[in-house]
Amino acid sequence: MRMHDLILDGARRHPDRPAVTWVDRGRSLTYAEAASAMDRMAGALAGLGVGPGDRVMVFAHNGLDYVTAMLGAWRLGAIAALVNVQYADTLDYYVNDCTPRVLIYTHDHLPTIDRHRASMPSIEHYVCMDGPQAGAHALDELLAAASAPPADTVADTAGAHLSYTSGTTGQPKGALLAHEPTMRATACIAERLRIEPGAVTFGPTALSSSYQLVANLLAGWHRGAHVHVMGRWTQQSGWEALDASGADTFIANPTLLTDVLVESRARGRTPGALRVGVSGGGPVPPTLKRAWRDELQLPLAESYGQSELGGFVGLGAPDLMDDRRIDAVGRPLPDKEVRVLDDTDHEVSTGATGELCIRGGFMLGYWGRPEKTAEATANGWLHTGDVGSMDADGFVRLRGRLAERLSVAGETWYPRDIEEALALDPGIRQVALVGVPDPTLGQRPIAYVTVHDGHAIETGPLLDAAAQVLGRDLGDVLVLVVDDLPMTPTGKIAKADLAARAAIDHATT
Repeated sequence: MRMHDLILDGARRHPDRPAVTWVDRGRSLTYAEAASAMDRMAGALAGLGVGPGDRVMVFAHNGLDYVTAMLGAWRLGAIAALVNVQYADTLDYYVNDCTPRVLIYTHDHLPTIDRHRASMPSIEHYVCMDGPQAGAHALDELLAAASAPPADTVADTAGAHLSYTSGTTGQPKGALLAHEPTMRATACIAERLRIEPGAVTFGPTALSSSYQLVANLLAGWHRGAHVHVMGRWTQQSGWEALDASGADTFIANPTLLTDVLVESRARGRTPGALRVGVSGGGPVPPTLKRAWRDELQLPLAESYGQSELGGFVGLGAPDLMDDRRIDAVGRPLPDKEVRVLDDTDHEVSTGATGELCIRGGFMLGYWGRPEKTAEATANGWLHTGDVGSMDADGFVRLRGRLAERLSVAGETWYPRDIEEALALDPGIRQVALVGVPDPTLGQRPIAYVTVHDGHAIETGPLLDAAAQVLGRDLGDVLVLVVDDLPMTPTGKIAKADLAARAAIDHATT
């Protein structure tokens, strides 16, 4: 099965049911309208010379045209290559990496296009979503003049979706996902989240991330759901839009889930139809899960995945979890084999710590990087680079990235352990721990925290309480309270940026 088959099937089975809504503009498409829009987009792209295997880059804010551009590319057998608008300064890097023939963009980024135009020779056609601009086609004019697309002969083994890693351990790499394994994975996600036929899902994080593809768009369309996308979220406007949509499934990240919690407290109620929050893009503090469970009376299902997967390593269920497993991500899904391996790719004992590795149903490879693909998939396993464990019942627990391990006075520290212990303080909103070189300790751990409005943090008692939880001396930890933390476009805390800041702070402290 191909990704765009979900829209075609929906148009046959329930043509008048809403398929997708762009919240910011209140624009919607039924399944029948989405199928027609997909064919028009495919015809327009074919008229520009796009064919099977060609890349169509989308550099835009979330919106309806974004979704139909993806659908149109898939319908042609082309590859939708997606770049977050926050990467405007390095757009030419992504273009020259995957060499698209067509670049579709939003009008406010004409200065970005002009700045990079001379260094992006692969682009044959620029297409502006919002009307004519110098050096670009107007998307609406292309759609109006489009001929019927060619016959649909796309194989389910073909590459379809190219999204980029966050580049935390080097240059971002484009992970290419094929239709069929991604479809199998997202059917399992829909099942695990218990998305019912005709459900309403709501996803305000960036469409350029594979997280929105697998958890919102495809998982929702598997069930004939009404999928919502949103571009410009604020705590108040986002909560109100979520409430007005009647969404039962909220596909978000820890920051936005915290916004919903705080706004619900202020309003004295949760968004009307909501039954589950789903988190991706970064670890979820157990305190946030407890607050959703105890205050909102709602489950928070944590997901753990990567751009390379087209699915998840583990995913929680929409159940109110007890304290025994509230620190766990969830269990693996049935489309993939998940194991915890040691440095020689042998499985560790149950409950022991090692690298989380996956077999079956992952990316075709990193675009143009066969050596990196071979390294990541050595011995038939996709090596995630994440350290964790799995208990006897299959629940996955994360401890952090291999690259983020700290060596403090000869001991190995995993940042997530300390972050979660610190986050038990009810005044803390976010916490991130990084290490900087230190002549005495090897690495000095620095914890950056943000606090909820109206709270103050005393670092001494905070560290004492966390040390008691961990059974470890935390006297070497420097705690710095900040207004906000740097974030990646996918909603993760940008640890590389934070480490650079920590080097400066350590030198001046």
